[in-house]
Amino acid sequence: MPVQTPAALLPFIGSEVQSTYDQARVAILPIPYEATTTYRRGCQNGPAAILDASQQLECYDEELDREIAEEVRIYTLPPVADTRNGQKVTSEEMLRVTQEAVLEQIAGGKFVIALGGEHSITQGVVGAYRQAYGDEPFTVVQIDAHGDLRHEYEGSIYNHACVMRRIVGMGLPTLQIGIRSICKEEADLIKEKQLPVIRARDIVTQPDWMERALASIQTKRVFFTIDLDGLDPTLIPGVGTPEPGGLNWYSLTAFLRRVFDSHEVIGCDVMELAPVVDSVVSEFTAAKLVYKLIGYQALAQGW
Repeated sequence: MPVQTPAALLPFIGSEVQSTYDQARVAILPIPYEATTTYRRGCQNGPAAILDASQQLECYDEELDREIAEEVRIYTLPPVADTRNGQKVTSEEMLRVTQEAVLEQIAGGKFVIALGGEHSITQGVVGAYRQAYGDEPFTVVQIDAHGDLRHEYEGSIYNHACVMRRIVGMGLPTLQIGIRSICKEEADLIKEKQLPVIRARDIVTQPDWMERALASIQTKRVFFTIDLDGLDPTLIPGVGTPEPGGLNWYSLTAFLRRVFDSHEVIGCDVMELAPVVDSVVSEFTAAKLVYKLIGYQALAQGW
């Protein structure tokens, strides 16, 4: 049978508010790549599902009292590292094209939000910022159920379970939020390197968790990587590796807003949505989360 071409992706939140590229402050970069999924497959369909669900968002943000999409110019880029048509893309090729695409947007002054796709993509996204900022440090704040700190998994150092190990290897400071599933290798590395971690149970049992998290960010700049399984699976069941527990919507958005208010957020990614058949709750929640990231950046930057 011939390989079918994947359906074209919709622009984030709708064509009626889609900006021209030159006018845009925000660039949405879909990266529908999947190669190392180890449980429930389908995250290569995550970006399309988020973009489709975003058509149902209200432009008015009741928290911020603004019609963000009307005031902040948003442009949705063509996808890169697309495996939806069965095309084989190696991990090395995915990282190369991802880094090149993000670097181009940084050079153009865009605030980039990458949509995955499996979490291994984040190495390429963060690699672009590492190259762009050189010796100027930034902290990678990870929202996730899993540590993703294994040296290798299933024979690959580029597995989605290894992405934060690669980022630690870049010499960047990290902060992990919502963690509730790690192996002994990861636990030993956290102790050895004294990596700051706010576990999911800390969020429930320690009222000062947010202050401790903010205090652990020692750099002016922050990059957010959000694996959607960091949220409680009752909110987003459509992920590849669900874990009970996790952040609720208001804990997550309150923390995000405080970081945007107190630090310079240079970019974000939202990863690992694996849509559930006959349900839209996961992709709609993910789309609303992306819109929140745009709104918080607009507020922080005075757009």
